[in-house]
Formats: sequence, C-alpha cells, structure tokens
Amino acid sequence: MCAAGRRWGRRQRALLWAVLLAAWEAAWGQLRYSVPEEMPKGSFVGDVAKDLGLQLPEIRDRGVRIVERGRTQYFTLHGKTGHLVTAERIDREQLCRLVEKCVLRCELIVEGEMKFYEIEVEITDINDNEPSFKEIELEQSMSETTAPGSRFPLPDALDPDSGRNSLQSYELSGDEHFSLAVQAGPGGDQRPELVLAKALDREEAAFHELVLRAMDGGDPARTATARIRVTVLDANDNAPVFSQAEYTVRVPEDVPVGSILVTVTATDADEGANGQVKYSLHRITEGASELFHLQSTTGEIILKENLDFEEISSFEMEVQARDGGALFDGAKVTISVTDVNDNAPELTVSSSLTEISEDAPSGTVVALLHVNDRDSGANGEVRCSIAEGVPFRLQRSQGNYYSVVTARELDREQVSEYNVTVRAADGGSPSLQSSAVLALRVLDVNDNAPVFLEERYSARLAENNAAGALVLTVRATDADWGQNARVRYRLAEGRVRGAPLSSYVSVQAETGALYALRSLDYEQLRELQLCVRAEDGGAPALSSNVSVRLQIVDENDNAPQVLYPPAAAAAAWSGVELAPRRSEAGALVAKVVAVDADAGQNAWLSYELAKATEPGLFRVGPHSGEVRTARSPLARDAARHSLVVLVRDHGRPALSATATLSVVLAESVAELLAELGSAAHEAAAPGEPAASLTRWLVLAVAAVSCLFVAFLLLLLALRLRRCHRQQLLPPDSGASRGVPVSHFVGIDGVRAFLQSYAHDVSLTADSRKSHLRFSAASCCDTLPARPPPDEPAPLLGDEDPAGALPSDPAPPSNPSVPYHNGGEQTIAPPFWMWLQCIIIS
Repeated sequence: MCAAGRRWGRRQRALLWAVLLAAWEAAWGQLRYSVPEEMPKGSFVGDVAKDLGLQLPEIRDRGVRIVERGRTQYFTLHGKTGHLVTAERIDREQLCRLVEKCVLRCELIVEGEMKFYEIEVEITDINDNEPSFKEIELEQSMSETTAPGSRFPLPDALDPDSGRNSLQSYELSGDEHFSLAVQAGPGGDQRPELVLAKALDREEAAFHELVLRAMDGGDPARTATARIRVTVLDANDNAPVFSQAEYTVRVPEDVPVGSILVTVTATDADEGANGQVKYSLHRITEGASELFHLQSTTGEIILKENLDFEEISSFEMEVQARDGGALFDGAKVTISVTDVNDNAPELTVSSSLTEISEDAPSGTVVALLHVNDRDSGANGEVRCSIAEGVPFRLQRSQGNYYSVVTARELDREQVSEYNVTVRAADGGSPSLQSSAVLALRVLDVNDNAPVFLEERYSARLAENNAAGALVLTVRATDADWGQNARVRYRLAEGRVRGAPLSSYVSVQAETGALYALRSLDYEQLRELQLCVRAEDGGAPALSSNVSVRLQIVDENDNAPQVLYPPAAAAAAWSGVELAPRRSEAGALVAKVVAVDADAGQNAWLSYELAKATEPGLFRVGPHSGEVRTARSPLARDAARHSLVVLVRDHGRPALSATATLSVVLAESVAELLAELGSAAHEAAAPGEPAASLTRWLVLAVAAVSCLFVAFLLLLLALRLRRCHRQQLLPPDSGASRGVPVSHFVGIDGVRAFLQSYAHDVSLTADSRKSHLRFSAASCCDTLPARPPPDEPAPLLGDEDPAGALPSDPAPPSNPSVPYHNGGEQTIAPPFWMWLQCIIIS
C-alpha cells in the first residue's frame, strides 16, 4: 500500500514538472510538439492559440503566420481553429536520415505586435520501413582448411526507422556447419558474422546454401532475407593486410567532381590468384554510395557528385580487401567535408509596416527581420547594418532576429517616404552579402499651423465702391498634407460703428478673397482694422491670424455746403445784410460760411462772385468768403442788391454750391423797413400763396401788438400805484432801498422803446441778431423821468400789503388820444412804430 502511494506521488511530481516545463517554454516564446511521421496533410499537431493565449479574432486581425526556413513548408496555421497542422506528409527517414532525434523548427510571426515564437516539432518514428539487404544473393568462399570457429563478416541489413522500429536481430538457417554471431559495433550497431561451426570437406559438399534473416522491433515486426552460398575452396593461408586500419581525409565542399579523395592500399603475401587483392565498399549509406566510387583494383575513392557541407559534413564507410582465396581485411574510411563560404546570408523580412505616423515615438518597431547563413564558423557569422542618414536603427532581438526601430521622431514635411536598405554580410573571405529594402510611407499628423505669406496686409479702397468689390486676397500655406493642409479663412469677431464687422466685409473661405459687402463712405469710416484667421482641416484644427488694414480713399462726392446764409428763407427779409451808404471801400458786409465733408484737396474751398446786381460794388475773398465793398456806395446805386457767391472745391471733377445774399444800402431803420416791405410786396405779387402768407403775418403782428398794448397798460397801472404809495408813505421811506438796480429790467426797456422817432439802427452780419439803439439826445420822454440814482424804482409787481390801489381804468381804444392817469399825461406811440420794433426784434 505504501509502495503504491509512493509511486502515485512520483507520478504527480512528474506531471507537475511537465506542466511547469511547458509553461516555462511558453513564457519564453518556445513551443514544443511531437507528431508521428507519415501523417496525412492537415493532421493536428498542437493548439497554438490556446498555448499562447491568443484569441481567434486576433489570429485573423494581427496577421499570424508560420514561417519555416527550409525549402519545404511542412506546417501551417489553421485560421479558424488556431491549430498547428501538417501541410505535407512527413517522412522522418527522408528528413533525418542519420539523426537519432528528428526535430523540425519553425517560427510563428505575429505581425500586428512585431513578435515571434519558436516552435519545435519532434517527428516520431513509425515502423513504416522494413529491413533490407543491399544484396540478397551473397557469395562466400572458404577454404576447406578453415578452422572451426572462424568468423566471416556478413553484409548488414539497413532499416531507416529508429528506436524499436529499427533493426533488432538476425537469424541464420540452412546448414549445421555454420552459425550466426552478432557483434556490437562502435556506434552500437549490430554486425552479423558467419561462424564456421564444423570443419568443411570439399569432397563431402562443395557448396552450402544458407538463409540470413533480419528483423526489426515493430509491431508487427518486419523482416528481410538474404541468401548466402558458401563455396568450399582449396587452402589459402595469407589474407590481405591494409597499410593502416583507418583512413581519415578532409576535403573542402567545393572540391571538383572526379577528384580522388583518398587511396586505400592492402597487400597479400600469397602469389597468383590468392595474392590478387580487390577492394569493395561495405557499411556505406545510400547517400554516400551515390557520392563516392571505389576503384576495385586501385583502391582509389573518387567523388561522383558535388559535396554540400550544409547537408552532410562527414561520411564513414568500410573498405574490404579480398584476395583470390576469399581471405579479406577491412579498414575504416572517414571523409570530413570542410565548409567553404559558398552561401550568402539569407535576409528575410518576417513582418514589416508599410505606413507609420510621423508622431510615432522613438523606438517604434517598423520591421522584423530574420537572418540565416547556412555556412558554419566564421563563414556563418552574419553582421547586419542599415543605411546611414535615415532615422532608423537595428536592434538585436532573440535568436537570429533583428528589429528595425525608429531612432528619432519623424517629420513628414521633410521626408515623406523612406526606402530603408538593410544589409547582411558574413565573415567569410571574401565576404558574401545580401540586402533587403523596406519601403515605408510616413503618414501626416496635423502638427503645422497655417502660415500667411505676409506678416500683415494693407489695402486701399476708394469710397463709394460697389457692393461685393474685391479688396485683396490673403493667402496662407500649410506644410501638412491632405485634409490637414486644407486651409479655410474666416473673419475674427468685431464691431464697427456699432454694427458687426461681418456686415462690412467678408472673406471667401476657400480662396481668402476679401470682399466689401457695402458701399463705404470716407466721411463716415476712414479706416477699417480687421483680423483674418486661417484654419486647417486637422483634428484638432490649428490656426493663425493676420491683421488687415483697409484704408478708405476719399473721392470728391460731396459738394460744398453753405452754412450762411441759409439756403431757404422763411420770409422775404431773411438773409438781408445792411450796408451803410457811407461805407468805405473794403468794409465788411457779410461772410459766406461753407464746409465740405470731403478731405484733403477735395475739401479745399474757394469763393468767387458769380452774379451781382451792381458789378464792381462788392467783392468776395477767394479763400475767406468775406463779402466786402469794392468801392464806396454812390447815391445812384440801388438800395437793394442781390449777390450770388459760387463756392467751389478742388476735386476732380470739381463740385460747387451757390449762396445768395441780399444787401440793403440804408442809413436808417425806416429806410430799411421800407425796402423790406417793398421786397415783401414784390415777392407776393407773382401769386396767391405769397398774399396768403402776408395775411397770416399781418394777423400775427396784430395779435402780438394787442399783447404788447396790454403789457403797457399793466406797466402804467403799476406806475400809478407807486405814485399813490409815495403820497401815503413818508418821503424818507427806504422800503425799496438796497435792491440792486439790475433787478429793474422792464421799465427801462419800455421807456427806451417809447422814445421819439429819431433813432440809429445797427445790424450785424446776421440780421436775425440785429440790435436797435435809440438816441437819448434827440427824443422827448413821454413818461416821467426815471428816479434819482439814490432812490431806485420798486420791483415790477411789488404791492403794498397795507392797501392795494384800485385797478387802472382801461385805456381808450384810440391810442393817439391822450388820457390822464394819476395826474400824469401819457402820449401813446403810433401803432406802426410798435410794428417796426416787433419786426426788428
């Protein structure tokens, strides 16, 4: 019971070690399988996907494939199951003729990950070959004097199988005179020998027929037979003797066909036919027998076909020398083939990329290379190199694999495609080389922003342009490629005079053409500052800005505008300038004021007198617009003059405007008013509308006169009340003292208005602001004299709270009739004088 438990524990440990070994080999990228030979095509070898932990979709997507370095592809990967299966029927005896353990090696390449895994498949032997003799009919001669116990070598049977399926035993049958002995050779092989068990007697039997049978250890066992005929001869007492027991020769693999590789020599002391020696080959493989030929008489071994060190590097054979009496001797011949550098390195691209992004980090694997040289020693040592001047380097991987990796960051804008040449050279003399070219295209990444051709743009555009006029074209280039280099333009946000910038200008997104969307006016907008953004089509997009300055060029599109005198008159006497008849030459009469909305030369104005009632009486300053008398007015000159002043700018073509002045030569207001009245009648005569306007003016003047009369009556009433209060109050009453004289503004103005008809009129250049001044020396007061300076008059509307005076009686309807009020006599002015004062004011 305990012994059984110990055996079970050992089995568990062995199984555990086997599992750990398989896991270790898978972790280090090596898989091992075994499969019997002669399996049909497509037979299962191993579950590669499961052992490597690969999913079935990954096998299809990542480009997993099997690579073998031999001439024949024996294994392949099943894409649907991930199993390693046989691609051809495998014959172990053909592949591994002289090798005890037959192992085929291949690599599994995962192109998507730039990885590889080594796979070893052991081809196990099956008993598919039976033993065979090279000759099935053998002739053996023996002297009748041969002593019993003598041994004679028999030809070996060959079985290509290995292990138990190989040759295991021999059997001999047919005669009691002979027996079979099997000796073990130096390599463990069995060598049959014919042993003479009983003395021969030629007179009793001249021939003996024997059967030699060879059997392997298969189940069922396979056999082969050879018939041996022994001829009994007379006595031959000297056997041939080789000069040396073993011949060893080294020949290069490129030795010419027909060359003598080695000569074996054996001598026999007998004479005659018993001393003649003939040579023959024994224990030689089938392949060696095809390569070498032994001259039976001379002992020369001659090369029949070319040698190949990479296939077989050593040959062993046995040469026998026999004399005419059937005595023999044997010698071992070893031919060693030395390597010659006759194979160039094999450089295979196992996996490679055709495209790589320019932002790939340094160290990115772009190709996986396998290097192999069938030569040995220094001839098989391979050195790989990569062309200079490229951003790639070689990196040694496991075994004979090299990785081509990026040495630095790539830049598609400098180099867009690479043809990388990898060279492999062996260590022979002369060295043999091979090369492989990797074509790699660099994919673009949006790493360059658009760049404008100019740092800033400026343009000049004449005003009054047509809507949609082309202003200028901005252009930006992008060093990237494809969509990343597609540049689109747009305006940066902004506002101009409270309106969006996009309502003034627009930019064409594809061409960068800048258009004016509206007609621009220099007088409103003289300069336009904007920013254009260029943006590429990458993700994320890169952009750059450029400033654009648009200057509006002025054109002469505005005529001069006359500010004074006004263009439209409200009445016939508006815009009238007064010039005294006693004016001297050069006296300022008026000034024409004009402006031009344009700028520069288009706004320079000049004045000239285009038309005058009396040529030569007035002149106009060409630059100032001042109207002055050219000479002193004469008595014969008309009282009213009309002057047309032409205002012209300096544009091309020049624009102009006219101003009309009415100048009245008068010495008094009465004369001025008379001229104005006649002018009004003349203006109203041509049609009914002017007469209607005159009626409305008369009605307005009458209404204003009534109001003025009421105001005068109020003032008289206030005056009478003050006189009444002075009679009631003491003379030295100072109730109104201390009030500033400037507060009494009403009485003086009325008193000045009611003075007599002698007056002076002074008019400024603007008749709407004319002043009327009365002369105090030539008038008679119609009201009492103003109080002395030390007794100021009371304020208007000031009343005594102790007693209010009664209201003044209404004045008579006829203002020309004098009336009495408070003991003072007042003479009312005529109505036409009120009308004159109102008109002047």
